[in-house]
Amino acid sequence: MSKRFLLIGSMSLSGILALVLLCLIATNGAYSAYAAEQYSLIEKWGSTGSGYGKFSQPLDIAIDSSGNVYVTDISGLSNQIQKFTSNGTFITSWGNLGFGSGRFTNPAGIAIDSSGDVYVGDFGNAQNGIQKFTSNGTFITSWGSTGLGDGQFINPSGIVVDSSGNVYVGDFGENSRIQKFDSNGNFITKWGTPGTGDGQFSRPVGIAIDSSGNIYVSDNTNNTVQKFDSNGNFITKWSVNNPVGIAINSNRVYVINQNSGSIEIYSLLS
Repeated sequence: MSKRFLLIGSMSLSGILALVLLCLIATNGAYSAYAAEQYSLIEKWGSTGSGYGKFSQPLDIAIDSSGNVYVTDISGLSNQIQKFTSNGTFITSWGNLGFGSGRFTNPAGIAIDSSGDVYVGDFGNAQNGIQKFTSNGTFITSWGSTGLGDGQFINPSGIVVDSSGNVYVGDFGENSRIQKFDSNGNFITKWGTPGTGDGQFSRPVGIAIDSSGNIYVSDNTNNTVQKFDSNGNFITKWSVNNPVGIAINSNRVYVINQNSGSIEIYSLLS
């Protein structure tokens, strides 16, 4: 089986995350030990700028069931979402700098549900912490305001959607927690407090979900990945130096080590 991946821009941390996520799709889950895998660059797209197919500071990436690629860009030049085919052909984009519906200040995390709807976490946006769109960028709904209460955020970043459409959002800053919502933004539950113990966070910036619905959170400052069930009950954790992006495929957990700029791969813990 050939192994294909697309690399956006230079090999920044966001580029490394893009490589991981796209490799997961391209190989259909067929992975052996990391040391045995061999990859060669066959294609890339994107350059610095503010036009279609260009990026200023791409931060996160998501892929829908058809293989279309969505990229968030947090620079003031763009503040938008761009959508491409799996081969990098530009399809559409949406978003401008601002606080209203369909506008962003720092569009960071992005996730796509089984219906193809797109969820974007926007830190610094006091009116619309989470926004939901159709796959072509038509605004559906939004929720969240600045604060410490249920459904409020300080810096919503990592975001993931489970098979039932529930949305999990990592929030760093004074909150340092995970919040769970239904697909319309109704608050369900939350867990986590500032700290270094089990179930506590400092900078939970990455979040992923496995096929059983367990939630994995990478904490950049606490140097850990923690695993919870879908209700936030702590299961286990392990040490990773400065983890940021995290993704899961089959029985592998892929974590970006910000300190070394490398991808670390772990066996999925049962």
